[in-house]
Amino acid sequence: MSGRARREETVDVVWSGDWVAERLGVALEGDGELRELLGLALRRNPKRAHLLVSNVLGKHVPQKPSVVYGAGYGLGERVRSLLGAEEARRAVVLGYAETATGLGHAVADGLRDAPYLHSTRRPVAGVAPAGGFEEAHSHATSHLLLPEDPGLLASGAVGDASALVLVDDEFSTGNTVLNTIRALHELHPRERYVIVALVDMRSPADRDRLTAFAAEIGARVDLVTRAAGTVSLPDGVLERGQALVAEREAEQAPPPEQAEHAVQAGQAQTQAQPGGAGAVASAGPSGGGDGAASHSGETSEGPTADGAASHSGETPEGPAPLTRVDLGWPAGVPDGGRHGFTPAHRAALEAALPDMAERIAAALGDDARSGPRSGPRRVLVLGFEELMYAPLRLGTALEEALGADADVRYSTTTRSPVLAVDDPGYAIRTRLVFPAHDAPADGPGDRYAYNVAGAGFDAVVAVVDSTADTPELHAPDGLLARLAAHTGHVVLAVVPSYTPRPTPAPHQEPSVLPEPLRGPDFSSYAPEDVGWLLQDLSDTRLEAPTEEREEAIQSGGAHYAESLPVEYQPSAEYQALFTAALDASAARIARAVGTVTETVLAERGPRPVLVSLARAGTPVGVLMRHWARHRHGLDLPHYAISIVRGRGIDATALRWLAAHHDPADVVFVDGWTGKGAITRELAAAISAFEESSGISGFDPEIAVLADPGGCVRTYGTREDFLIPSACLNSTVSGLISRTVLRADLVGPDDFHGAKFYRELAESDVSGDFLAAVAARFDEVAGEVDAATKELLAADRAPTWEGWAAVERISEEYGIHDVNLVKPGVGETTRVLLRRVPWKILARRGAGADLQHIRLLAEQRGVPVEEVDDLPYSCVGLIHPRYTRGATGADGKAVQGA
Repeated sequence: MSGRARREETVDVVWSGDWVAERLGVALEGDGELRELLGLALRRNPKRAHLLVSNVLGKHVPQKPSVVYGAGYGLGERVRSLLGAEEARRAVVLGYAETATGLGHAVADGLRDAPYLHSTRRPVAGVAPAGGFEEAHSHATSHLLLPEDPGLLASGAVGDASALVLVDDEFSTGNTVLNTIRALHELHPRERYVIVALVDMRSPADRDRLTAFAAEIGARVDLVTRAAGTVSLPDGVLERGQALVAEREAEQAPPPEQAEHAVQAGQAQTQAQPGGAGAVASAGPSGGGDGAASHSGETSEGPTADGAASHSGETPEGPAPLTRVDLGWPAGVPDGGRHGFTPAHRAALEAALPDMAERIAAALGDDARSGPRSGPRRVLVLGFEELMYAPLRLGTALEEALGADADVRYSTTTRSPVLAVDDPGYAIRTRLVFPAHDAPADGPGDRYAYNVAGAGFDAVVAVVDSTADTPELHAPDGLLARLAAHTGHVVLAVVPSYTPRPTPAPHQEPSVLPEPLRGPDFSSYAPEDVGWLLQDLSDTRLEAPTEEREEAIQSGGAHYAESLPVEYQPSAEYQALFTAALDASAARIARAVGTVTETVLAERGPRPVLVSLARAGTPVGVLMRHWARHRHGLDLPHYAISIVRGRGIDATALRWLAAHHDPADVVFVDGWTGKGAITRELAAAISAFEESSGISGFDPEIAVLADPGGCVRTYGTREDFLIPSACLNSTVSGLISRTVLRADLVGPDDFHGAKFYRELAESDVSGDFLAAVAARFDEVAGEVDAATKELLAADRAPTWEGWAAVERISEEYGIHDVNLVKPGVGETTRVLLRRVPWKILARRGAGADLQHIRLLAEQRGVPVEEVDDLPYSCVGLIHPRYTRGATGADGKAVQGA
């Protein structure tokens, strides 16, 4: 017998929730079927650590397709009986992404003649959202409704017998369903709603809340479920669950030579060492060759699941072969319910299913049928995130085609990160990790397939839509390579992505918006760290001498955003000062990063969209993203956007954000506050944008690392201290320039511009800055938790102390222009690097935080004046009447022109 044999297995009656229940005291109580339907697992989620894992949903646990489809279809038949045949025909069924898209579709089939729509987290160009809502406890919260027929959700106006049937896998608190009904009822009120779920796990208080809600809106709300019960959560279970996840994920993985425990899907089994670590598939095939490479960013937790045992107890030698099958998908039939699925679509699909199943069976060949080995061959049909129904129906048809000769199972990949523990009392035994392969709107990130590695599948049929049939799917670390390491044969079946008729929203002009720029083509940051909502002006000459820019700006001949200062290249002495400052302040910055991130997650979570104000805010946004991933396993979307004092924010970038995310999820991020000018600018710009575009929901509040000016509510600290990223220009900000807004370069539908200084790569310390701060995350975690708890309970109303101080200084020094007064260490640094400084005011006794300020001031011949009663460590004063040669608005005096 070659390869690594699986461990001896003994079948025992073990509930797949025992592991969590024993360690956290979580209790599942309900009717007799509840434990057969559900297991328990743990996940990285700041709102709810435990996960109810369904054995009949087909998401995390491979199950017979007929069992999964039958569960949904049976619920649909009960709804049909409840409503009556005529009302059932007029009903509309709405399923929830991503876990219930297939379940909801099966329920709609059970009603027989009802159209179906599911929510989605995938924006589709040219399709205007008909609504949306939030799922508070989910890993990814925002749902869009994108029906091809805008009247689909409007068909149940009061007076019409039409009911809206809402389908989710579990009814835990009822918040998601209530949010949906409330949002849709405001637009199209109905007289009847039916809520369908596999399990009803609400508390008595949640049940009462639904009753009160139904009375409030004056509608009948019925509930149809398969089983009911409650989850008892002891005090502190969230914190202890998060700690347990962190502890397990931090354990050192044993050598890959340790064979993983094979998982028989849907069955409870015992093993030689109960309680062992969970297997996370991260390495390539045991047989060598050019199979899957380790995917960066994975968290190893226990034995490496490379070389899953086949049904015979042997591992495949080398990577499994890949076969692409032409399904012959019926023309005009959608791939699912993202844009609506009608009874006519259903009839066409049913007619085509037998032929498609035969094509898959032919592609599988002997892998699907019994042979010399005893027992049926095991085949997994693996769907893809929201694409659950198409692979499910292909699976049911394949069951019929292969009959008793094969053991067909079905599950899908998912976005949700769940801890894997190789124990029969735990629902998620193994985990495959691979990069997203459908160019998601929120940027790159990890995706997962659970209980696939080690399950002994002789073949896996991977079903994706054509949008997801990308190079990333076929990459050495992609899903197909991951599967090839754990089975004998991989079959790829691609369902054509349905393209609805374009119905652009009135405010979406132009219909095709620019796409974000990402490294390494634009910036030295990793592509997943930030998407720049900017256009690349790297080949345009924009730099002008500092003195010329200053006079042009002060005389009104040009705006500061119409040109760029010559990038300051630090001397060896100044570079050494930066390095020393970074070493001395890294822990302090890490505390502030952690505090502001935890505050954002608590108040705007669980999955906010970070939008940094380029460029000072961008290093902070990247660090916040790193903290969220390090502490919570969250891959937060992060974009950089341009805002220009006196000109407002980039409206095209805001339109892009609104087209790809819920504006309510957007959190603007900046490095620090000075006098609060950008804070006020942003509030005014958002108000103007809403009025002109009709798009609402953006919160203009800024989250900053440091708020010495007392201008915002969300901050890491209000101390005015040295943030090393303020010491340099592009070389600490991904090699990106300040943003540029000039009429001859930026059209009304363009992003603002910026330059990528590739030529400065040898001086780039952007990565060093991130690494130095991130290395202190674990060290400051306790302090962050305490500081966050204190801040959340404190009165954080802006005091605008900084603005008052700036107005006083402006008058006392005869400047009479607050724009020439730059308070705080960060802004003073920028005065010395980019403008024509007049003098520096330093708070007496400020100390080490001002070492680099004094050095720069000395190099430029600028006096430093010690003063008392200064709310900042220092203030930079720009020369108030600088009148040397000018750079005109036409740019003709720009250097090199």
